[in-house]
Amino acid sequence: MSDAFPSSADTVVIGAGIVGNSLAYHLADQGREDILLLDKGPLPDPGGSTGHASNFLMPVEHSKEITHLTRRSIEQYEDMDTFTNSGGLEVARTEERMAELERRVQSAAAWGEPGRLLSVEEIEEMVPYLNTDIIKGGFYSPGAGTCDPLRAGEVMRARADEYTDGGLTVSPNTTVLDLHVEDGAISAVETDRGTVKADEVAIACGLWSPKIAAMAGVEIPLTPAVHQMVSVGPISFFEDYEGEISFPVVRDMDTQMYERQHGNDLEVGSYQHRPILWDVDEIPSIDEAPLSPTQPPLTDDAFEQSMHDALEIVPELLDDPEAGVRHEIDGLLSVTPDGAPLLGPLQDVDGLWSCAAVWIKEAPAVGEAVAQWMTRGWSDIDLHGSDINRFYEYGNSRQFVKNRAHEGFQKIYGIVHPHEQWQSSRPLRTSPFYDRQDDLEARFFEAAGWERPQWYESNEDLLERYAEELEGLERPNEWDSRWWSPIILAEHLHMRDEVAMVGDMGFGIFDFVGEDACEFLEGMAVGRIDVDVGKTVYTPILAENGGFVSDLTIARLGPDHFRLITGGAAAGSDRAWFGSHIPENADVTMIDNSESLCTLGVWGPSAREVIQSVAEEDVSHEAFPPYTAQEVTIGEVDAWAMRLSYVGERGWELYAPMGQGRRLWELVEEAGEDHDVRPVGMGVYGTTGRLEKGYRLHGHELELEYDPSEAGLSFHGIKEADFVGKEAYAEALETEDAATLCTLSVADHAPEGGEPRFMLGGEPILDDGEVIVDEEGRESYVTSAGTGPTVGKHLLMAYLPPEYAEEGRELAVEYMGQQYPVTVEIAGSEPLFDPENDRIRS
Repeated sequence: MSDAFPSSADTVVIGAGIVGNSLAYHLADQGREDILLLDKGPLPDPGGSTGHASNFLMPVEHSKEITHLTRRSIEQYEDMDTFTNSGGLEVARTEERMAELERRVQSAAAWGEPGRLLSVEEIEEMVPYLNTDIIKGGFYSPGAGTCDPLRAGEVMRARADEYTDGGLTVSPNTTVLDLHVEDGAISAVETDRGTVKADEVAIACGLWSPKIAAMAGVEIPLTPAVHQMVSVGPISFFEDYEGEISFPVVRDMDTQMYERQHGNDLEVGSYQHRPILWDVDEIPSIDEAPLSPTQPPLTDDAFEQSMHDALEIVPELLDDPEAGVRHEIDGLLSVTPDGAPLLGPLQDVDGLWSCAAVWIKEAPAVGEAVAQWMTRGWSDIDLHGSDINRFYEYGNSRQFVKNRAHEGFQKIYGIVHPHEQWQSSRPLRTSPFYDRQDDLEARFFEAAGWERPQWYESNEDLLERYAEELEGLERPNEWDSRWWSPIILAEHLHMRDEVAMVGDMGFGIFDFVGEDACEFLEGMAVGRIDVDVGKTVYTPILAENGGFVSDLTIARLGPDHFRLITGGAAAGSDRAWFGSHIPENADVTMIDNSESLCTLGVWGPSAREVIQSVAEEDVSHEAFPPYTAQEVTIGEVDAWAMRLSYVGERGWELYAPMGQGRRLWELVEEAGEDHDVRPVGMGVYGTTGRLEKGYRLHGHELELEYDPSEAGLSFHGIKEADFVGKEAYAEALETEDAATLCTLSVADHAPEGGEPRFMLGGEPILDDGEVIVDEEGRESYVTSAGTGPTVGKHLLMAYLPPEYAEEGRELAVEYMGQQYPVTVEIAGSEPLFDPENDRIRS
């Protein structure tokens, strides 16, 4: 391991906390041989969050991604002999929290992590110093524990040096002054010890990451936030126990606090206090800070209630007359607009990567996953929920980050509904339909900053019209019906009977032009792209391992002109993926039209009559066949239309300039009056209509760990042209699937009597009370859930091993502490509704 500062390095990692150390170690393990790891602070503790953040790891989250990252991190800490398996306990003071802990159990089962509920008596036996008079029960995670991240960093650096045969240079006490960018690519890192040329640079310096990114003209959207912590000791109770921790880490969830043994001390941490956000420029230097830059003094008044609540739950410990406060800080950590890490390539500067906003409990696995991404193009654990590009073009402003961080801080230990919507910094991105939708009492949900109606209160009259069809499908339980309305089901039925308008979907819209555009896109997609002008192609987009990066539609507008349409939530990551693959000398230009074109879907049996009445062109079946696209003139609006459907109905997606969007809405609305046209929300588009048709959704059914054969999307076969992932895709088609994506229905919503319940997604699928696991070790769980009002059933999608993927097979789903019978309706991709697609093709 060299400490001489180099003039060049293949890879520079900025930040030598647990994240930077992990990234350097795994890059070395992946074959990188020339790595510079630098930090402005000293080692082993350079002064960031690694040195003070509470070092416990509670593996179970409602996010599969974060749970798997934490489990993999625990395995790595164990391998480095820096992990103590103490177990972890989350206790509930309220019935509402107990229900949430039941959901915790189902998430644990779905993601393959052990966990169970404990009675008050079991808790008292396990943690005798808790005041069990004030709690109602708890969730026990036997895999939880604590780690030593500073020691782990030392081990990682040593291993990286070994793997690179001395090719690792570690440079502490080194301040980054600038990042040099040439021709859109990173070229060098300027420091107070000299300038080092670099082919790739990873920013892994925690809450300083935005400051470093700004040097290259890009943004990493996070803000420093205070997490208060005090250490009290010596505690007489702990004197008879050896080691750092002998009892489970305790999370007092309703007060948003934790209490954990640390030798003879008790560490009390709080997320209960008001959000206290810092600007990165306010953080003192190492020389100025009394303890470290990320450990400012405790804000006493903000901790008063926390101390009161801690005294209430562990009075025996904190009332110890020998004990006193030995350490108290406002510990600084990174908070992002949605609480998830910020990982991946920063697409405006080639070779520049973000590995930021990562907690100690996920850090080793994040370092491994990002190293895999950097060296081979994909990671073993799908990181789509942490991809930094999810905020591209809308979520990077300082005000947005602060507002969302302020709101999100209060969710860290909160009870967060899976469909809960953010309230701050809204509305941000609106379509030209927004004002009219607001007049119609739209209930807006947000995706990638776009305001999208989920349903319309103005359609409430449809509930009476479809009362008979909706019987038994309404949700009496408040949790199940939160962020939902039966109006969605009525809107769905109206669309099936008449005609509906859906918009704007907030699509990512990218045009590719140039002589090499066809060849380039052919090399990116499973489907054949070299089709006739006017044809559309729905296609998976794969990584080299054959797993899903995306799924989208590509239309050919001209010989050298193609249009790519993708979901709004995936727009930033898809833009980065395609942009990073354009060959350097290729005649290909990518044009982002996401903010230039609005989209209005018109679907239903009467859709043709409505559109024909205002279109100058012939939109008959013969003139405008399904799965084609062409220019149309709707009244005064010059538009472009695709005849396809995500809801399984005849109709079109109409694309028009944003400035003409309002007029487009008015024309269609007026033309549809004789057919009782109704605006319907994304609840129909993204859930009810989609599930009745068995359509897959990226980030739910489609992830890196599943291939198109398993997902039922192998209908393209294997084309002659090469494309990313072709070899793995071809192999998947030739071998037996380890799992098949199936559509299931709930057979009984109240098998034990009482209130009917409706699953929301993420629940484990069981056989004989045990979670089903395929031969690849993947648990079967509900990837999407929603009611299909036309088929009269609550539908679930899940991957099942071959022996279970049989139509009519009876299984069970675990939801909120109870098992519900389910039946396999469809094994594969055939739609449950209109299986021959007669409606779309009519």
